[in-house]
Amino acid sequence: MHQGRITLTRYTIEAEHKHPGASGEFSGLLNSLATAIKIISNQVNKGALIGALGNAGGDSAAVNVQGEVQKKLDVLSNEVMLKENEWTGHLSGMASEEMEDVYNIPAHCKRGKYLLVFDPLDGSSNIDVNLTVGSIFSILRAPNPGSDAKLEDFLQAGTAQVCAGFALYGPATMLVLTTGDGVDGFTLDRDIGAFILTHPQMRIPADTNEFAINTSNERFWEPPVKRYVEECLAGKTGPRGKDFNMRWVASLVAETFRILTRGGIFMYPKDNKDPSKPGRLRLLYEANPVSFIIEQAGGAATTGRAAVMELTPTDLHQRVPLIFGSKNEVERVAGYHQEYAKGKEPETFNSPLFSSRSLFRTQ
Repeated sequence: MHQGRITLTRYTIEAEHKHPGASGEFSGLLNSLATAIKIISNQVNKGALIGALGNAGGDSAAVNVQGEVQKKLDVLSNEVMLKENEWTGHLSGMASEEMEDVYNIPAHCKRGKYLLVFDPLDGSSNIDVNLTVGSIFSILRAPNPGSDAKLEDFLQAGTAQVCAGFALYGPATMLVLTTGDGVDGFTLDRDIGAFILTHPQMRIPADTNEFAINTSNERFWEPPVKRYVEECLAGKTGPRGKDFNMRWVASLVAETFRILTRGGIFMYPKDNKDPSKPGRLRLLYEANPVSFIIEQAGGAATTGRAAVMELTPTDLHQRVPLIFGSKNEVERVAGYHQEYAKGKEPETFNSPLFSSRSLFRTQ
């Protein structure tokens, strides 16, 4: 290892040294999470070589609590996260996007003072086509340390998070995390088996000319979102006076990392595609940890109507809209939602691009 390179282990221990009286439990928890991420990365990397591609349950296609088809790697990754963290003595309980109920720590294992919630493999629909996937996690304090966690223990607002992070399984495996003091990125050095600090104190530029949204859902969007996207597509000929590029990876971790490294705005807004669901993404497993990371990097995160992390969860698998990224763009979209709620109509504009080529041409 090159002299001066900071490993995740050194990083967490030095951070704890800044807090006299720290027990070392938090460092231990982060390192057990890092081990789980290395194992998942290895499974994702080998893919078909270990028979890990395709749907869980084969032709019968198993589904999770969300009613979504599970991939084999969804199941394997969930098992890894559980087994690598249950025995450490740092946790009072865990909750996973892939499981309906709280996961109780086995009886023979010590209970700790933290709670862990996670999406073991985000973007799993990309697995079989070899695109980027990842894991997302959030750490909370257990209201009753040393005792078995209950469902209500997990229903904490995002502002209560102790730590949030995600792993990115791409050309390189990366771990990005925050403990409330900025955002740091680590790259897995496979030769030595350690995460190395490579992206210290990541910052998101306040302005951007990139937006990410699934345009196939346009017909279901609310007017504020349509207004924003139409203005972006109009480019220099529209009210924004500049051209925008659109990106859509269909992998939340990949979208988040791109925004962390070069700016942008990501939108999975409220729509009327399925009126029974107030949003697409899960508050505890996806929206809260991503929002914590984004805000710590100088960006912003909203549902369109409220700050994500100020929401008090009412259910383990609660869904919410999520709009995050470069601060000025996120605030613009939130402002459009406010104007819409007040009944204010935006000024119309004429644009050759909008009228002749836009995906959103008025018929």
